[in-house]
Amino acid sequence: MVLTFFVFMLMNIIKTGHVSALGSCPKCGNVEVPYPFSTDDTCGDSRYKIYCNNSNNGNGILEFKSAEGFYYKILSIDPSAQRLIISPPDLVQDGDTCQTSDFSLQGLRLDEHLPFNVSTRNTVILLNCSDNLLRSPLNCTSNSLCRVFQDKMLEGKNNACKGGLCCHYLKDSHMTSYVIRVRVGGCTAYTSVVDIRPEDPVEKWSYGIELQWLPPN
Repeated sequence: MVLTFFVFMLMNIIKTGHVSALGSCPKCGNVEVPYPFSTDDTCGDSRYKIYCNNSNNGNGILEFKSAEGFYYKILSIDPSAQRLIISPPDLVQDGDTCQTSDFSLQGLRLDEHLPFNVSTRNTVILLNCSDNLLRSPLNCTSNSLCRVFQDKMLEGKNNACKGGLCCHYLKDSHMTSYVIRVRVGGCTAYTSVVDIRPEDPVEKWSYGIELQWLPPN
């Protein structure tokens, strides 16, 4: 009887393709880890893997890892809306160089086999763009929101990100929902604003990249 039950459970695991989800994970320092997120193999659902970084004096920082292996700090998680916000990569300014810290990986790319995608509430601001972007449907005009960002947030800073062509776009449903791309020949740096209100002062914009997830089966 026990053997029959074991075989039944094993076949069910094979059929569903993953081991049944476990309970919620413990806090990461003082930060709650809501279900279904998993910080190790003993809790949560492994498809919703995030990482607990306790190197910050034990305070705990939750991080999201891209498909390319880059870690982004998680700023907030809203379980009821099934959304989380990660921090945009740092702007790296060195002489004439304007890049984001994930440039070598060509920006953010999500694993399409996992239940996450980039939400449509993100306005992406691209910096240090080539003239090739002028033939794109993106807003690269003098009225682009990226100009406001350059003028206000980079004011007084001597860096390559302040000058040059910039563009912005709203991450809508017609675009791939797994990538924010930077590259040579395109744009080399970016940031993102969630649920932007253009009339608000630029320093009060909600900087971040909002991801949404599908609920567990």
